[in-house]
Amino acid sequence: METMSPLTLGFFGSLAAGAMTAVGAVPVLFGSTPSREMRDMLLGFAAGVMLAASFFSLIIPALEAAEKQFDNGAAPAAIVCVAILLGMAAVAVMNELLPHEHFKTGREGPASASLRRVWLFIIAITIHNFPEGLAVGVGFGADGITGGLPLALGIGLQNAPEGLAVAVALLGEGYAKGRAWGIAALTGLVEPIGGLLGAGIIALAEPLLPWGLAFAAGAMLFVISHEIIPETHRCGYQNKATLGLAIGLVLMLFLDVWLG
Repeated sequence: METMSPLTLGFFGSLAAGAMTAVGAVPVLFGSTPSREMRDMLLGFAAGVMLAASFFSLIIPALEAAEKQFDNGAAPAAIVCVAILLGMAAVAVMNELLPHEHFKTGREGPASASLRRVWLFIIAITIHNFPEGLAVGVGFGADGITGGLPLALGIGLQNAPEGLAVAVALLGEGYAKGRAWGIAALTGLVEPIGGLLGAGIIALAEPLLPWGLAFAAGAMLFVISHEIIPETHRCGYQNKATLGLAIGLVLMLFLDVWLG
């Protein structure tokens, strides 16, 4: 793996992380569907992993990279703060402009009667998963295996409960088991696209490194706040969801320190 280019590492790392979406959805093929309480706890776990990854694997390295370019002072902090806000704004714009549908709150974005419901679901998950692939790609592009492996492992871990949640929701909409699993698996394939983009930008323009790291963090933070946490608090299982978040956060922190 040490001989691979950052672009190749970014692609395969994000591909592996995205493939965990399909692995997580496997239980629906065998009729073993967890309760809503367990699903909320698993989604809380996913939020905790993403939260820790945003800070320890993206924001802190972004500050360190910016300090190398501009020494100490206000400039490094300003760059990272602006890039985080840009990342959040980019996903917010995607959320508004692309027609998509949430499992609980229904359709959002501009009306599009020609899109079938299944594609609305896929677009919604694309908005969710793309920043994760971007983050993995930026990690590999910035610091090779050392920078990307903890992110790929952490995001892969949180993709498993995400894939299960998507497949279970589709089952509830009347989809067959095989089709629900297939669609859930398909949603993970957007991550290698984000991985290629993130690794490519960093590999071609190293001065953009702090911007890319912090931008990816901002995109993930928006997804956590706007999508995952509200979803886990809808049905009265917020205590279990918070427990899952705590476990995911400390596990990702441990992986980042151990592997980084």
